[in-house]
Amino acid sequence: MIETVRTNSDDYAFKNLVVLLNADLTERDGAAHPLAQFNPISKLKYVVLVLKDGNPVGCGAITRHAKNAMEIKRMYVSPEARGQRIGEKILSELEKWSRALGKDTCVLFMGSNQPEANKLYERNGYLSIPKYGKLKDISDSLCFAKKLKS
Repeated sequence: MIETVRTNSDDYAFKNLVVLLNADLTERDGAAHPLAQFNPISKLKYVVLVLKDGNPVGCGAITRHAKNAMEIKRMYVSPEARGQRIGEKILSELEKWSRALGKDTCVLFMGSNQPEANKLYERNGYLSIPKYGKLKDISDSLCFAKKLKS
C-alpha cells in the first residue's frame, strides 16, 4: 500500500531519506559541488513523505520562494522504489499543498547530473526557466517552473 503523509523537517524518516539523498548527490556531483550549499533541511514546514507498506521510500518539501510561488526542495525516491511513479506522487502532493497555501507557481533547481529528475519534471509540465538568485553562477544548475492549475 502506498501512503502520502504531510509532515515537517523534524520527522525522523525525512531526515533519514535526506541522508540518502545527500549521499546520492555526492556520488553524482562530488562532495564540494556548489549546489550542496542549498541542501540544509532545518525548519522546513512543508514536507511530504511517501510510505510503501509503512516504510518511507520518498520525500520532498516546499518553501516560500516569492509572493505567489513555492520552491520544491529535497526530492528523493529510494532506489528500490524507483520506476513506480513515487516521484510523481510526491510532486503532485507538493503542488496541491502549494495551491492550498494560495500559491500559483512552483519553481525548483537541480543539478544536470540527475537525468531521472529532469524527465520527471518535464513529464509533469515543468518548463526550463532562466537561472535565478545565487544559481546564476553555477554552470550545471538547471531551473524549472510550473504554473499550477486552480
